[in-house]
Amino acid sequence: MLAEDSTLLREGLALLLAEEGHEVLASVGDGTALVRAVEADPPDLVVVDIRMPPTHTDEGLRAALEIRERWPLVGVLVLSQHVERNYAVRLLSQNAERVGYLLKDRVAQVDEFLESLERIHAGGASIDAEVVRQLVVRTTHVDPLARLTPRERSVLQELAQGRSNAAIAQQLHISLSSVEKNLNAVFEKLDLPRATGYSRRVLAVLRYLES
Repeated sequence: MLAEDSTLLREGLALLLAEEGHEVLASVGDGTALVRAVEADPPDLVVVDIRMPPTHTDEGLRAALEIRERWPLVGVLVLSQHVERNYAVRLLSQNAERVGYLLKDRVAQVDEFLESLERIHAGGASIDAEVVRQLVVRTTHVDPLARLTPRERSVLQELAQGRSNAAIAQQLHISLSSVEKNLNAVFEKLDLPRATGYSRRVLAVLRYLES
């Protein structure tokens, strides 16, 4: 399902998805209509713009959060014209599964956009590299990631974009065992628990975003 107030972009996305073999169950122009459509017939995934009518502030984000709470198996990909830090943190703070945050410019890169949809549908995450970069810009407080080596930080940054260990290895041109070794070092240095019911990968990404 698509929710985008720009008719041109909305229809373009619908056409693109249909051409790639996906079924678009609904194509609407505001967050309220999206929630109603999901309530009537939950899809595999929704693509929603953050700023939509009537106020063009956070209607799309609020719809996305409601969908994630009420229908946790529905994937949610949020589109934004610019990086909006508070909105990104709100979207990712509870659960980093079946969720994505992409800048609208990324939609023009069709292969990457479709890959993001597939990753989210498979239960993963897809976070725009620019979103990650701006979220992790150092502030005046002590950086909890200061103990990480440059390689460990690079591996963690790739993890924050939703990549698997194999994809991280390919992206950084290192071995799979090196990725695993660096991730284990990250988990230990960030004091992430091994407790049952917690994903250390998700906790590491959240700690990264909080920094």
